[in-house]
Amino acid sequence: MVQFACFDCIVLVPISSYWSYLVVCSVVLLGEGRVGKTCVCLRYCQGVFTDGQESTIQATYLDKRLNLGKRSVKLMIWDTAGQERFHALGPIYYRDAQGALLVYDITDRDSFTKVKVWVKELRRIVGPDIVLVIAGNKADLMKRCQVELEEAKTYADSVQAQHILVSAKTGKNIDQAFLEITKQMLQKESERPESEKTQNNNRTLIGISNEMEQTNTGCC
Repeated sequence: MVQFACFDCIVLVPISSYWSYLVVCSVVLLGEGRVGKTCVCLRYCQGVFTDGQESTIQATYLDKRLNLGKRSVKLMIWDTAGQERFHALGPIYYRDAQGALLVYDITDRDSFTKVKVWVKELRRIVGPDIVLVIAGNKADLMKRCQVELEEAKTYADSVQAQHILVSAKTGKNIDQAFLEITKQMLQKESERPESEKTQNNNRTLIGISNEMEQTNTGCC
């Protein structure tokens, strides 16, 4: 038997059937308005890109399933509004997140500076264990880039984050960014002491869904 902490209960899962369960991870997208968070999210979840995408109001939820080896993962993705007037609502969506994708626009240096504010806010409210990936969006506009890649990577290293250049328009590295954050969340969970994994607390880093994968079944 394998023992998992699942929200407010302990779930005992036979090893033989463990892989038939969904591993549920929560990810939040943060960044200033107009950096392309929604476009990044839609490109990943739906494979679409729309020029002139309307700004998000408060937050939008999407999810996507992916397989890592034999493990089936459901990503619960919160795309938050970047406008200043919505910042106070941020903790509602990221206080229980296991990972954060911090998006900036490579053609807008101020948006990169604001990433540093978001990192401090996440560490203050969520704690040091949250997985961080910093994504420089609009890699298709490198000729207008205002943020040196080496500078961005150096900062990411200083806060134990991964940095990656992406383009919601072309799809460049979008899947890779979400795959990286997912792998890191699962890795961090595997490194937690067993005593923490089985604690009956309100916040668990990884939840095991009671939804079974419907494999090898059909409908008549």
